Amino acid sequence: MSSHEELRAIALSEFARAGYAATSLQRIAEIAGLSKSSVLYHYSSKEALLDAAIMPALEGFESLVERLEASSDRAAFIEGFVDLLLEHTLEVHMFVNQAASLEDVLVFDRANAAAVRIAAYFASTTHSAMERMRFGVALGGAAYLMASQHQYQLEPATSIDETRVALITIVTELLSPVPVRSTTP
Repeated sequence: MSSHEELRAIALSEFARAGYAATSLQRIAEIAGLSKSSVLYHYSSKEALLDAAIMPALEGFESLVERLEASSDRAAFIEGFVDLLLEHTLEVHMFVNQAASLEDVLVFDRANAAAVRIAAYFASTTHSAMERMRFGVALGGAAYLMASQHQYQLEPATSIDETRVALITIVTELLSPVPVRSTTP
């Protein structure tokens, strides 16, 4: 067991389980059945291993943002966002639960910049505070749902396909403008 991909997967699992700060290269090496120097042969540092572990999800997220900005196709964005959440659950868990403690770590700074770009897009294409809040609740809620399943080690109540359809439907409904109801009797 010595491939980059296997080390990346072990590191991602440990970073998500114990947290980046609490995970040592020695721990990753032990799980992989390698020496710490063997891990360092493949990755020059713990941060380099974090970058490798997170980069596929981050690149997918950045690509999704670029497509939204270029096309304004919300339906395609929602499907892509849900697919990203389902494919990269451990990375989502880390972004949701560890982002504050990983400020100034380049890969997390890039992820936060992409999230700011999505927020800016929705702020520029919505007309009210309620619509902007819908965006936050819809996307943040979907991300938190996936992150909490990992954090609390919950078995999904439905299959991946059912979860995908449900999340796409719910996020789409939340992001669809609805007539404002009066709160006065």
